[in-house]
Amino acid sequence: MGRKNYWNSEAKNRRWIKSGRGQGAGSDYKPWLTVRDVASKGRSHRVFGHLTQRTHHLLSDLELATFLLLQWRPTTIDIREQFPLDREVTLQLSKDLGIEHPNHHGLDQYMSSDFVVDAREKVNSRFVIQVKATESLNDSRTIEKLEIERRYWSEKQIPWFLVTENQMPSTVFENINLLYNHIDDETELGELMIQFELFRKHLPRSESLRVKDLCIKLDLAYDYEPGESLYQIKRLLAQRYFHFDITKPFTELRCSDLTAESFEVLQEVWRVSG
Repeated sequence: MGRKNYWNSEAKNRRWIKSGRGQGAGSDYKPWLTVRDVASKGRSHRVFGHLTQRTHHLLSDLELATFLLLQWRPTTIDIREQFPLDREVTLQLSKDLGIEHPNHHGLDQYMSSDFVVDAREKVNSRFVIQVKATESLNDSRTIEKLEIERRYWSEKQIPWFLVTENQMPSTVFENINLLYNHIDDETELGELMIQFELFRKHLPRSESLRVKDLCIKLDLAYDYEPGESLYQIKRLLAQRYFHFDITKPFTELRCSDLTAESFEVLQEVWRVSG
């Protein structure tokens, strides 16, 4: 769930700042880091957000799980991922703490928080989340950088939370692994649209039926190989043609639990997948 380090030259920093990276809100926000900038040790994801109406860049399965939970949280208003910290402030904090600031060959790097979240709440209307795998917390250097980040947000009086896989419902990771493992990205758009329309027609007709049972019926009705319809719906869910509450086990989902995406959203999904 971790990711390899990246580094920027000052020229690249200036280009990123000029292009609006780390700036804006809602649909106008541009993350400081994208999936193309950081070589991930695991899976990275580009996911269209229903709340923000933009594509989010998530650098691990753990970040994806956190994002999906935040998105389905009823009070969440905005989610800004890969949010850069003011380098002058983090440099001063490093000096005060006696901790070496993140650098590459002597060039001080920008630090970032995984999520800055705005919420419709009187308490904690804005909070910050940093996502880390528990194994990474055995590294003293990781702890030092987390302390710089924690102090940064503490000075701004904005709550900061550290999230590991231990805080995630097990069903969330089970669903992610079930949907994203062995799902290829090479299927033709026309084929996906045919499958999407098929399920969009049959799901409302079988609302009380479990999704996996509908898939068995479709295999028989259309003379598919056993398991073909189940594979199709997993692929459609992984590519966001339908969405559902990620905290519910996929194996127990009813047809009424799936919501088809609008055509406007699908256009963005196609762009992101292309």
